[in-house]
Order: sequence, then structure tokens, then C-alpha cells
Amino acid sequence: MLSSKSIPSAEPRPSASIAVINARNEVLLVQRNPKTRSFAGVHVFPGGNLDPAQDGDSLAMTAIRETFEESGLLLASPSAAPRRSIADSLPPFSALEAARHAIHAQRTNFSDFLAGEGLRADVDALLPFTEWVTPVEQPRRFRTKFFLAFLPSASSSGFTAGDKQEQIPTPDGGQEVISARFVRPADALAEFEAGRISFMPPQFYILTTLAGIFDGGGAVDPRSKIERLAQGPFGRMVINPRRLDAADASYSKSGVEERETVLTYEGDEARGGPRGRRHRAVVRFAKGGITTGIRLERNFDIFEGIDGAPSSSKL
Repeated sequence: MLSSKSIPSAEPRPSASIAVINARNEVLLVQRNPKTRSFAGVHVFPGGNLDPAQDGDSLAMTAIRETFEESGLLLASPSAAPRRSIADSLPPFSALEAARHAIHAQRTNFSDFLAGEGLRADVDALLPFTEWVTPVEQPRRFRTKFFLAFLPSASSSGFTAGDKQEQIPTPDGGQEVISARFVRPADALAEFEAGRISFMPPQFYILTTLAGIFDGGGAVDPRSKIERLAQGPFGRMVINPRRLDAADASYSKSGVEERETVLTYEGDEARGGPRGRRHRAVVRFAKGGITTGIRLERNFDIFEGIDGAPSSSKL
């Protein structure tokens, strides 16, 4: 019988997710059902696994399709230049809702739906915003490409502000997502700090990054700063979290408490980065791997302090 140390790690499944930001600088979050197999009850950006039958090999298409299925927000434009406004060229709400459920239940192909309505997925509006790989010790692993999209830079129809309660039936009769809403990043982080909602480290990292830009002040438009960040090395960064051994010299400097875990990211001093460089998170995990607390340590300029190589051991 093989020991747990000799069992090869699972191959990460390709997946994609979008942080959709509306005109109020609020980000779209969906809450996963507490009974789901993965990330039960956690708040995430809409997204899911690549489905070659629906998406081909396009993770951008995956992200757009999953956002439509989980929230009703469709990031799409007319295939040809419309004679009317873009909003008038998109299907009515009732048609969108019927298509959304049919696509989620795999009765309708997403690409066929778009073509039938004279639409194309607005993939050009998506900006890369890091990529995350589940640690090797986890039994179910994902390689998730995160995107960012601004409204109305992306042509859209459906849910674009406020709260929207949804109970979307999956093909097996379960429920994957129970609610969707737009919320300011700083407010979402405050809710997490108060214990009212839960995030996993990638979503916490991205929301912390966005909150710092939106609430950081300065003369430069925050959206311009985010676009610059996405188009630089940050957007291409691939993050492979690794647990920091308690014997590492920098472990105690993070003020780790009982039941907390230190996850190091690329460029941290424990991963070959310069001495004193911090790129890590101190995470408190509860039952089922859900987090009850995260503290991000990142002491470098994310605009200037990241090397261009996306998968190197240094930033």
C-alpha cells in the first residue's frame, strides 16, 4: 500500500474566474452553496472549470460563460455593428434567464446561444489579473486564471448592480450558487474580518489589491492604475502557494498563532526572494479547509517590484 507521501499529486484542472467591477467600483461576488463539494459557503468571483465542449480551449470564454450561468450577467456584444444601441440589440431578460438555465443544465451550448442571438463573447474586455495553482498536497487541484472586467467597458446585459438572490439548479438537482451581489472591495473585506463571510486566499489577495487602489487616493484614476497593473507583470503572475515550515527562520516573524498556516508566494524570502521580502499570507483554516482569517504580508511595490517572468521563483 502506498503511503500518503508517495501518492502523486492530482493534476490541476484548468479554470477561470472574473472580478467584474461596475460603475460604482463594486465587485461582483457570488456565494457558493454551503453543501457544495468545493469551497462550501465561500464568497468567490464567478467562475468555474474549462469545458472544452462549451469553451474550446479559451479560459476567457469559460469565465464569461460561468459568470452568465452563476449571476445572469452576460458579457457580450453584437457580432455586427448594431443599428440600434447595444442594450437594445441584446435579448430580453426572460430570454436571457431561459438560456442561462439551459446552458447551466448543458441542454444548450453557450457558443450556439451566442451565435443564434447574433452575439459574441466580449473576451477583449477581460484583463489578466494573476493565476493561482492549488498546492500539491490538496486532493482536488485547480489552475485558475483570474480576469478583471470593467462595466460598461464590457458590453453587458442582465445583473449589474445591487443584490440578486439566485438558486440555480445544477444537472444533478443540487445548487451551486445561492446568491450574487455587487459590493465595494473594502466593504467585503470588512465583512470577512467581522466573520460574516468567508474568502479563500486568492480572492482575499485580489480584493485586498483592488481595495488598496480604489481607496488609496492620489490624482491618478484608480481604473487606469488597475489597467496598468493588469497589463504588467502582476497580471501575468502565476502564484503557487507553499506552506512555510515552522523551522524556517522567517516563520516566527509572521506572528503565527495556533491553527494558523503560513502560505508563501513567489518572491518571498523563503522562496528565493531578497532577504526581508514578504509575499505570503497567514491563514487560519477551519473545518473543511474554509478560512476564518487571512493576513496578507506584501512589502513591495506591486507596480514596480515584480519581475517579468510569470512562473519563476522570484518576483
